Amino acid sequence: MPPEVVEILSSDEIRRTLNRLASQIVERSGDLSKLVLLGIYTRGVPLAAMLARQIEILEQVQVPVGSLDITFYRDDLDQIDLRTPEKTEIPFDLSGQTVVLVDDVIFKGRTIRAALNAVTEYGRPEVIRLAVLVDRGHREVPIHPDFIGKVLPTAKEEKVKVYLQDPDGRDAVELIKRN
Repeated sequence: MPPEVVEILSSDEIRRTLNRLASQIVERSGDLSKLVLLGIYTRGVPLAAMLARQIEILEQVQVPVGSLDITFYRDDLDQIDLRTPEKTEIPFDLSGQTVVLVDDVIFKGRTIRAALNAVTEYGRPEVIRLAVLVDRGHREVPIHPDFIGKVLPTAKEEKVKVYLQDPDGRDAVELIKRN
């Protein structure tokens, strides 16, 4: 029997959610000249770019955006399918900056723990915050996002799939339930 797929966020709901997240990031960041967004591969990278565009619309400020591959900082490499690493692109020093890590879904928290380790190689930020599109719970480490698009209680065996125009050709968030 195929899994049941339920749409959680439509394209319009994702757009509105990103508008709200961008506003919250602006409100909490203070000096926007110190703000940097770092997208975590894979879908955190386009989400960070989308948030930066929305912040520019709201505040007429261009926020630097970088990309972060945390593959070799993970503590569970033996338990995951190892993919080809992406290129981390942080062409600026993070020292003294307000860094907002951006990811699509937070689940166990291990990706974010790895991202925190990776960030330290690029300077010592004044503060590091976390923005996620979906928080599905089930943490294994004590990490909590500062900016949450949608809280989605899930069962551990369920999956949350985020689709974005770039790279997927559509915007949607789906919950995949095993039958």
